[in-house]
Amino acid sequence: MINYNQIPSPCFVLDEVKFRNNLELIRSVKNQAGVEIILAFKAFAMWSAFPIVREYIPCSTASSLAEARLAFEEMGSPAHTYAPAYSEKEFDEIMQYSSHITFNSLAQFKKFYPRTQFYNISCGLRINPEFSDVGTDLYNPCSPGSRLGIIAEKLGDSLPAGVEGLHFHTLCESNSFDLERTLLVVEQKFGHLFSQIKWLNMGGGHLMTREGYNAEHLIQVLKAFKAKHPHLQLILEPGSAFAWRTGDLIATVLDIVENKGVKTAMLDVSFSCHMPDCLEMPYKPSIVGATDAAPGKPTYRMGGNSCLAGDFYGDWSFDKPLQPGDHIIFEDMIHYTMVKTTMFNGVSHPSIGIWTKDNEFRLVREFGYEDYKGRLS
Repeated sequence: MINYNQIPSPCFVLDEVKFRNNLELIRSVKNQAGVEIILAFKAFAMWSAFPIVREYIPCSTASSLAEARLAFEEMGSPAHTYAPAYSEKEFDEIMQYSSHITFNSLAQFKKFYPRTQFYNISCGLRINPEFSDVGTDLYNPCSPGSRLGIIAEKLGDSLPAGVEGLHFHTLCESNSFDLERTLLVVEQKFGHLFSQIKWLNMGGGHLMTREGYNAEHLIQVLKAFKAKHPHLQLILEPGSAFAWRTGDLIATVLDIVENKGVKTAMLDVSFSCHMPDCLEMPYKPSIVGATDAAPGKPTYRMGGNSCLAGDFYGDWSFDKPLQPGDHIIFEDMIHYTMVKTTMFNGVSHPSIGIWTKDNEFRLVREFGYEDYKGRLS
């Protein structure tokens, strides 16, 4: 169990034991279903933990040149790369770090595919089945007019020469029944093209490590699909599932301010800078030892330390009043949250650490003035 008193504040902390438990489950699904499961860096790119990941899963997916290079250098394998658009100045370097490259449009495929023939790269197209169970528009790639993926009517009856795979991404922290419904639509709209390809990438959003997720049903769905299309290599690229509930953001109360009966705990972290997905989604994270606002209990809004007026979230209730110096532990802040942090306002950036399986804290990285200055000129 993590001893928060041994950890500097603020700090993102990965729990190695919980992380390995997730990896065990993911590997089990991979082996039982006979599919490829790879890590999506857009959700989790803590490369100090990649040696642990490689014990279970060898490959990853990238959405940019930087992520593709990180896959090559730190995961030790070329990336499955997809980006909404590739730039002329970056594409040649992207090829050096990629085993697969998926294109978002036919125009981009026609422009860049000829170059890939000098490399051992398998090329694909992202498709848009125009169907998704995702309820939050910000995370729904299949909403009308979406810029992501090619709809069926644009492809017709045959794929361009050189296309070896199709890729769809329609899920977000979804379950296996969402995938099952999506596959029916994908088969209906694009199944006539399956004989022309070697692989089908089912994207991310498969939250198989969430409590209550029916992993056995996922395995059966994948096995049934594979039985219908035995020539296809099936690929899943979850991100959140790898780091789901494996780490926290440790913060400290610096001050308590009150205005019109609203008490705000002023923290050494920022929602705007360090937890932007809370404001984007929006969603309310859990805090250790706190509940939703309850009558009669000490209740506080959490206030960030940037100058943005909207840098706050709340409210939470505690068993006793908060005091400056108290720890606030935001749960489940390793996936997506950590990769979205900024240094807006120059506020102190959280450190990164691992609580090891040997029950010790290992500080991986601290940030300072040079990190902030180096992002500007």
